[in-house]
Amino acid sequence: MENVGLVLIGHGSKLPHNRENLEKLADILRERGTFKVVDIAFMVKNTPTIPEAIDTISKKGVKKIVLIPAFMAPGVHTTQEIPELIGIKDEELQLSARGIQMVYGEPIGSDERIADILEEKAVRAAGEGRKEAVATPYGANAPAASKQLYEDSMKLIRPQIAETLAKAPKEHAPVIERVVHTTADPEFAKLLVISDQAVKTGVEAIRAGAKIVTDVKMVKMGINEERVKRFGGKIVTYIDDGQATKIAHEEVITRSVAATRLAVNEGMNGAIFLIGNAPTAAFELAEAIKQGKAKPALIVAVPVGYVGAAESKEAIAKLPIPYIITKGRKGGSTIAVAVFNALLAMAEAAKGD
Repeated sequence: MENVGLVLIGHGSKLPHNRENLEKLADILRERGTFKVVDIAFMVKNTPTIPEAIDTISKKGVKKIVLIPAFMAPGVHTTQEIPELIGIKDEELQLSARGIQMVYGEPIGSDERIADILEEKAVRAAGEGRKEAVATPYGANAPAASKQLYEDSMKLIRPQIAETLAKAPKEHAPVIERVVHTTADPEFAKLLVISDQAVKTGVEAIRAGAKIVTDVKMVKMGINEERVKRFGGKIVTYIDDGQATKIAHEEVITRSVAATRLAVNEGMNGAIFLIGNAPTAAFELAEAIKQGKAKPALIVAVPVGYVGAAESKEAIAKLPIPYIITKGRKGGSTIAVAVFNALLAMAEAAKGD
């Protein structure tokens, strides 16, 4: 989508959180590189307004503008007020004269991924640890019903990836199976590249209480922190650190680059670095390792996107550090979480948990 621009539309509020959340979502989408440009706009109280955002993005070399309302469900705002603010028919005529198509999309709606987030927040609010959904690779304390569901899934998955499993070292199988189970996509069995000693090193690092560094909060949220703490480890991410925001603004770099620099400065030796979203984080980490500033135990680099994702993983694969990556553009935060949770379960099994 080299010529497509995206505008995320929020309601707007006198409180700062509405804008901050929308900006963070836009940052995540920019990092993925699917769209040429990603901007934000608001109905009321904040700027830019929707017409202002359309005017700005239309001057950035796009041929199509996609407008998505960041609202949970269709309603008066999304079906009447925003179309009126866009003046979509008149605006379409104006933009068409400049060779730009405008498309108005649907709100978020109900989605299993939203349900996962709501469940996680509800469990946290209730004061309980995040319960893993399925069996053996998710921890020995999973309910019997969950273990049965996992085994039932494996009976369907293993025949589909049998050829890959037959060629892979035995210790790689739990990682491969976990990723395929998470994605429901057998292709990932062939996309995963696991370097020599990567699994062994990762399990040993977890058991030694290694620091776990994630490029984005989404990866951190997918890991049961209590299970990591039992080994003396901790999970950290610097993406929302105020210092990262300051550095990114002053040096005109992405927050992911700034956050990676903070992580390196805080100490990376013996750590496990999980990159699920940001190619720029992988590039920055690779450069730090080349300069001798960091020596993590393991790098899991599976960023997704059209711009830089494949190249960043290739850069990681050239380092003298154990790694687990996915080939090409495919990947994502859920893949990073799946890989780590497989290693965590193996560490627990080795400990006898």
